[in-house]
Amino acid sequence: MSQLDSATVVTMDKSASAGVSSLNLYDKCLALAHNVWWSWQPEVVNLFRDLDPIRWRQLDHNPIALLSEFTPDRLEMRAAELVLYSRINHAYRRLKEYMNSSQTWATTHAGVLGSKPVAYFSAEFGMHESIPIYSGGLGVLSGDHVKSASDLGINFVAVGLFYDQGYFKQHLDHDGYQLEEYLDTKVENVPMVPARGADGNPLHVTVETRNGNLIAKVWLMQVGRVRLYLLDCDVEGNSPEDRELTSRLYGGDHRTRIRQELVLGVGGVRALHALGYSPGVIHMNEGHSAFAGLEAIRVAMEDDGQSFDEALREVAQHSVFTTHTPVPAGHDRFDGGLIEEHLGPLRDKLGISYDQLMGLGRVEPHNGGESFTMTVLALKLSRRANAVSSLHGHVSRRMWAHLWPWRVEEEIPIGHITNGVHIQSWLAYQMQQLYDRYFPADWMKRMGEAEVWQYIHTIDPGELWETHHALKNLLLSFVRRRVSRQYRRRGESDESVELARSMLDPNILTIGFARRFATYKRADLLMQDLDLLAQLINDPDRPIQIIFAGKAHPADEPGKQLIKRVSNMRHDPRFAQRVAFIEDYDINVCRHLVQGVDVWLNNPRRPLEASGTSGQKAVLNGGLNLSVLDGWWAEAYDGANGFAIGKGTSHVSDAINDRRDGESLMKALREQVIPLYYDRDVDGLPRQWIKRMMNSIGSLAWRFSAHRMVMDYVLSAYVPAAGGLSCDMNSR
Repeated sequence: MSQLDSATVVTMDKSASAGVSSLNLYDKCLALAHNVWWSWQPEVVNLFRDLDPIRWRQLDHNPIALLSEFTPDRLEMRAAELVLYSRINHAYRRLKEYMNSSQTWATTHAGVLGSKPVAYFSAEFGMHESIPIYSGGLGVLSGDHVKSASDLGINFVAVGLFYDQGYFKQHLDHDGYQLEEYLDTKVENVPMVPARGADGNPLHVTVETRNGNLIAKVWLMQVGRVRLYLLDCDVEGNSPEDRELTSRLYGGDHRTRIRQELVLGVGGVRALHALGYSPGVIHMNEGHSAFAGLEAIRVAMEDDGQSFDEALREVAQHSVFTTHTPVPAGHDRFDGGLIEEHLGPLRDKLGISYDQLMGLGRVEPHNGGESFTMTVLALKLSRRANAVSSLHGHVSRRMWAHLWPWRVEEEIPIGHITNGVHIQSWLAYQMQQLYDRYFPADWMKRMGEAEVWQYIHTIDPGELWETHHALKNLLLSFVRRRVSRQYRRRGESDESVELARSMLDPNILTIGFARRFATYKRADLLMQDLDLLAQLINDPDRPIQIIFAGKAHPADEPGKQLIKRVSNMRHDPRFAQRVAFIEDYDINVCRHLVQGVDVWLNNPRRPLEASGTSGQKAVLNGGLNLSVLDGWWAEAYDGANGFAIGKGTSHVSDAINDRRDGESLMKALREQVIPLYYDRDVDGLPRQWIKRMMNSIGSLAWRFSAHRMVMDYVLSAYVPAAGGLSCDMNSR
């Protein structure tokens, strides 16, 4: 079988692509499949799907796995049958042009980064469902960040871990209880190749601990213009235990976690230096990667002869830290024994004492009873820190105020940059085609500009509604297919399987709820009064239906019980045909949901939602948000672009808060959402609902795009951190 040279497949840079104009059709398809750029190009996605639609679905939309089932000759025959030659050549040419473009947003706005790349560290990256190295929101946010950095042309390199079993596959048993299954990922089906050092050999890095060395090989994945390096501990030289270290995402105990984070932070910095990078900015995305700052200090001391304190100041000046967690229990904490075992050799090289090292991870440095917190370390090793929404900024400043006891809360140096989503990854192709007809020709290059999105108001309401309805039908077909398969696997009756194939109705108001099933996200808020909910669902004139999806962490028993309660609604005849739970929530399930639902429901216990991005994805496709005024929605809702639960306040009692929000949710449904949806004109169009859809898209799509988010990072954090002049987010 024909194979391209890895440099050509992965980088597609000028030197590599100069001599590949004569590549055969198969090699061009391979080149496309080995750059994750394809995943946000609908024409290329459709191209791969058309090769074999059934296998495309069965193979989790993985083009490399699909191509492995073709020989070059068979591909040529298939391309001739479907007249694909020009489409393949056009897609390949577009990839080359994209990779070689010298005129990007960054060319004029981020010049200083041209010689000082941003090094972005994250524990997970959600690029596509066929690359299972993510668990949820943090990973998808990281993936969207990388994609937008690529589109904007920023000099950007990313570092993560390769989990060969990824996050778990979720199945529910007959009682609705979550079961976890871990499957080995076939490395040959992942778009990555071994990263090579200066000697041309596959790169390995070593991280010392008091009990021996950890060795990691380095993989290279090309994501558009951005190189993502993934460290993998499944190598000879590691103990059997350590070979499993990077097998699972967020698995194992505290010892596993600290060793993963040591490889990510310390190993990641060593990998970049071995590859010839000298970053001008280190961006630590969440506390998992905070050890990168310590290794960067060691490098500065070794290279420049600086003292520890001098090197710390230097590294902190060039470091950016983003915190995503408003829940205290969500911040990694380690005891002194684990820290000394794993950081001891690095501490020796830094020339600091055990107490000094522990002090870097403590709010009160000399408090021997306080554990070592990764978020505290990251805050102390950076001079630019941000939360991920305005409200989360307030929460974070209050949470970490004790680090700066001499400052009032308003002056705590933690700013905010509100999260956004990568539009091309989440916008339905049908909706994009609609926008193409009404928006300016270059709108995809200007999607971060408010003016572009005002053209939504020029679209014919009937056409917008028809497009949305088509997407809704696709969603419901997907749900029926998945749910009937779930029932069959669980051995449910033939009657139940058949009923699943006809469940849900495209003419009924459809609500989507999908996220991690942590108890504070309150998936069962709708279920406080089941009789009232049944009345709404079965109203003869204005019914509703609900689609749920989401995973609970394997160790979260209350979350699992929540899933059980929600999924078992199927046993109640009042809900059986109108409430669905889709197993194994992933990027693919999320894409279907956010592109097809009428209403996206989000009802966390305020203020515990740092930002949230799933509702932003629904906005792009015409879905309306019904949400607690928390995270991004607290700064997005204007009264005419969606619906609100509550008044933006929280009671100190969780029980009272939950009861109050539950009542507000039901009131909003009864008095606002349902009447507006079913208020139709003589043409059968819900004119006021469509107007609210347009208001939502016009006011929110540009503000909560990943392009806007990354541009904010560049101008307020990256450029100042690299030594340029710009509008600083926060300085201390």
